Amino acid sequence: MTAPTLTTSRLTLTGHRIDDLDESAALWADPGVYGMIGGQPRSREDVWIRLLRSVGLWTLFGYGNWVVRETVGGGFVGEVGLLEARRTIAPPIDAPETGWALASHAQGRGYAKEALDAVLAWSDAQRILRTMCIIDPDNAASIRLAAKIGYRAIGRATYHDRPVDLYERMAGAGANG
Repeated sequence: MTAPTLTTSRLTLTGHRIDDLDESAALWADPGVYGMIGGQPRSREDVWIRLLRSVGLWTLFGYGNWVVRETVGGGFVGEVGLLEARRTIAPPIDAPETGWALASHAQGRGYAKEALDAVLAWSDAQRILRTMCIIDPDNAASIRLAAKIGYRAIGRATYHDRPVDLYERMAGAGANG
């Protein structure tokens, strides 16, 4: 399976392509992005592996990540989607994990909610009954967004020596809310 194209009023979400590497590498090298997502920039090589993982997720699981672009003009916005990270974390993440990362220039414009509403509507239609996500406890913007799209906090864990809060969402929760 390949990623379906999803569209919203302002955005187009597509599966990753080789041509996305430069923009994805810039995304993951931006302190405004990685500061609350692991705290370290990703090398171009690591981003290449992420891109390949994104493509592979669709083949193995029937879901995965999307590249988000503005529909008008095609400007790169970021990446969102569902993944199987198989993280070494306790308690374990035992459902598809929702993730989002928006370029600094795209933050604060409602793009993350718009893109995630599309992803979660697609997920709900696929009968994925439960998803989870992890958020840095200091990331107030992502915590607010998670609540808006139907996630609720279920606990705290440590991942790569950093505290993270675990969230879960049941299908239909926060739908277009």
